[in-house]
Amino acid sequence: MSIVTSDSYLKSLLHGQSQLSMSPLERLNQLRANAVDRVSALRIPTKNDEEWRFTDISPLTKISFQPVRMASPLQSSSVEHFYLAETVTRLVFIDGVYAPNLSTQLSETSKDSNVVVSNLLAATSENLAAIEPHLGRHTDFQDNVFAALNTAFLHEGALIIVPRNVSVEMPVHLLFIATQKEVASHPRCLLIAEPSSTVTVLEDYVTLQEETYITNTVTEIVLADNATVNHVRIQRDSKQSFHMANCSVSLARASRYHSVSITLGARISRYNLNVQLKDEGAECAADGLALISNHQLADTHTCIDHTKPHCTSRQLHKCIIDDAAHAVFNGKIMVRPGAQLTNSTQSNRNLLLTSKARIDTKPQLEIFANDVKCAHGATVGQLDNEEIFYLRSRGLSEVTARNLLTYAFGAEIIDRIPIASLKFRLEQTVLEQTQKN
Repeated sequence: MSIVTSDSYLKSLLHGQSQLSMSPLERLNQLRANAVDRVSALRIPTKNDEEWRFTDISPLTKISFQPVRMASPLQSSSVEHFYLAETVTRLVFIDGVYAPNLSTQLSETSKDSNVVVSNLLAATSENLAAIEPHLGRHTDFQDNVFAALNTAFLHEGALIIVPRNVSVEMPVHLLFIATQKEVASHPRCLLIAEPSSTVTVLEDYVTLQEETYITNTVTEIVLADNATVNHVRIQRDSKQSFHMANCSVSLARASRYHSVSITLGARISRYNLNVQLKDEGAECAADGLALISNHQLADTHTCIDHTKPHCTSRQLHKCIIDDAAHAVFNGKIMVRPGAQLTNSTQSNRNLLLTSKARIDTKPQLEIFANDVKCAHGATVGQLDNEEIFYLRSRGLSEVTARNLLTYAFGAEIIDRIPIASLKFRLEQTVLEQTQKN
């Protein structure tokens, strides 16, 4: 693709940005202006770019996407099948636009604790002081065109602030519903967990129709000292859509971050997860599962950056690839100079169900300290014939044995989700998608 074509396409994606109203948060207005300038200086990445060499997103540029002009008027009955029993507090966005009639407020207990779960536009002057040091400061858009596009359209978004020493008992559900064809939405999330706080957040991308659209997301998560965040991310967009996502996480002293990311939808998806362990004693666990088929492409790029001593990280990413689908995993563990006594492991395991299924995997360690314990590895293969033989010897047919082993491969990741009803639903989804006659 020529640069001229790329520039022209980006200009078309910026159409409508100038119509956004000014925000009372000056930081947000400045971010938008800077992001528009960066979009003008960048281009759509191609396979000639090292970070995109396994992922061809040229099909994206063949479709003209328009900004959302008006959210679809939905009633609760149309979307309540996405709701979960455990999620009393819920923010719903339709094509990126906040839907107050579908969202639920905090319980009285949470209100008394000064927990904030709201649309970014509804932030109070007190909230603005907490937002200012973090909004747009963790996801860098200088060399990331999709993060720049998201920031250029930064307007509404999910805002969560958990005060010091507060534990939010029930999960918070951020539900993003796609309803319109050939539109571009830019969901934004900011989570601030103050010292010694605890929260579980579900970031959930769903669709009501199998059409073509693009969802381009940015999530920033900030953990102060001793904070704990459980972050569950489910991407189940239309299998004709495009999903581009950036998530940046900052961990302070002795904080704990656990992420479970499930990729089921989108024709082409890219998820960048960047985690910085910025002070001693921080812990990170990142689990992921991509379950794709037909001609889907799912690309996961992660970077877990150890900057201080005595930090721990663990990562397990699995892919189940059927038909002629293509998965990409690029995982980097960085251990900076002085980050002694780091303990870090990374594993990528991939199951190919057909001869046409494809995986490109690149686990990486970059270590600049001498007293560390680090390991990484990747496996690619088909179902184990000995395991199939064992199950057949116990009376199962070959098809049933294969289905059971495939399901078990993915269920290991889903079992780590701390929301029981969601875990059950996803187990049923994996069971349905891995069954073959």
